[in-house]
Amino acid sequence: MTNEWNVSVVPTSLQSTFGAPDGPDAPEPWAPWLEGLQAWAQANPGWATGLALLGIFLAGLVLLRIVQHYILRFVEYVARQTPAQWDQALFEARFPQRLSWGLPLLVWYFGLPVVPHLPEAPLDILRRVLLASMFLVVIRAFDAFLDGVNRIYTQNPRARERPIKGFLQLANVVAHLAGLIIIVSILMDRNPAIFLGGLGAMTAVLLLVFRDTLLSLVAGIQITTNDTLRTGDWIEMSPFQADGDVVDIALNTITVQNWDRTLTYIPTHKFLEHSFRNWRGMTESGGRRIKRCVFLDQNSVRFLTEDEMERFEQWELLEDYMRRKREEVEAFNREHPAREGLIPHRRRLTNLGTFRAYLIEYIRSHPGIHADMISMVRQMEPGPEGLPMEIYGFANDTRWPVYEGIQGDIMDHVLATIPEFGLRVYQKPSGGDLAGALSRGGGSPTDDRESSTAGSPHEAFSRS
Repeated sequence: MTNEWNVSVVPTSLQSTFGAPDGPDAPEPWAPWLEGLQAWAQANPGWATGLALLGIFLAGLVLLRIVQHYILRFVEYVARQTPAQWDQALFEARFPQRLSWGLPLLVWYFGLPVVPHLPEAPLDILRRVLLASMFLVVIRAFDAFLDGVNRIYTQNPRARERPIKGFLQLANVVAHLAGLIIIVSILMDRNPAIFLGGLGAMTAVLLLVFRDTLLSLVAGIQITTNDTLRTGDWIEMSPFQADGDVVDIALNTITVQNWDRTLTYIPTHKFLEHSFRNWRGMTESGGRRIKRCVFLDQNSVRFLTEDEMERFEQWELLEDYMRRKREEVEAFNREHPAREGLIPHRRRLTNLGTFRAYLIEYIRSHPGIHADMISMVRQMEPGPEGLPMEIYGFANDTRWPVYEGIQGDIMDHVLATIPEFGLRVYQKPSGGDLAGALSRGGGSPTDDRESSTAGSPHEAFSRS
């Protein structure tokens, strides 16, 4: 059944404008024009339907262009002039732009009933498609609105400690599922309750499909509640080869930017299944650990000579140590006099012990070492690669380049100071060492070293 000019469905405002065919309130100047238009439409139904559809379509597009290119631009300009940030965030998330697509849909939805000679079946299908499209626009606008809320929240200082992006994404998923059910029900002309009733039977399937999403939701809640991870934290997660800063915490994945600028995407629920290292404690403490070893040649360890002890007493960092140790050694030796024919039980200062005392004072007085944190110099267990002397402390600047600079300056000074104490750094012979030894007549690489017996304890006792 066709609609020649379905005046009954035309809104009152349109009837008052164009006039009903035989209405007593029709304006007299327009009556002849409307009667002629009706007569032409009845004589040319195809042209009338096509032109009416084209006019409604163009009206919707013109309205959309006016709103997007003029009204919204003006509103965005005004929003940028205001000190508030929420309006700018919504525009950056394209919330008004997406919502504006509903205007032409409204024009087309309410304009179709006034199209003459349009069959009822196509009219019903088109209106259902337009109504479903309106819900799609609402869903997309809601997605942009949640994005705007997240942009506004990230400007809050507590955003790093309590990110809400995962919760917003969950709300987005729920909205899309609800919107999908409504859209399908509109297109199929069925009650949404029918689909919701059948949804219970699909619970098992949905649990399998959204398994990772549900696990990540629980993990995200625990991560946020326990404050185990924040945006900007430096983490290490070996199973996923992740070593860098956390740049995004989402519902399903956590993005880590590694130090080589690559990105690692880790499922959120994996942070409950695997252990990871978070360096936030180091950053917040203000100290970054220095733990470096110097390997000394054990053959270079010997007692100090009198001249060396007098020289070290002139050093600012060793002045108190040398005076205290000499008094202690002299007091001990007076209590244990030498006996004829026996090796005396006497104490003497060694270059290794003096060097260790120097390093302790040097580390404590260094301006780059954190004074409120532990610092020490440890003599480790000797091995085939020499005698390890470990420097342990904390730099007072956690920034990576500054930290490496402090650590490098300390090690440079330590390596340059070792020869002052008559010690040598242990280093495996290289090809150059072997070639030099062979060119000197087949001697070993150790022939050029200082005689290890010249300063040995046995010779010291024999000299004493």
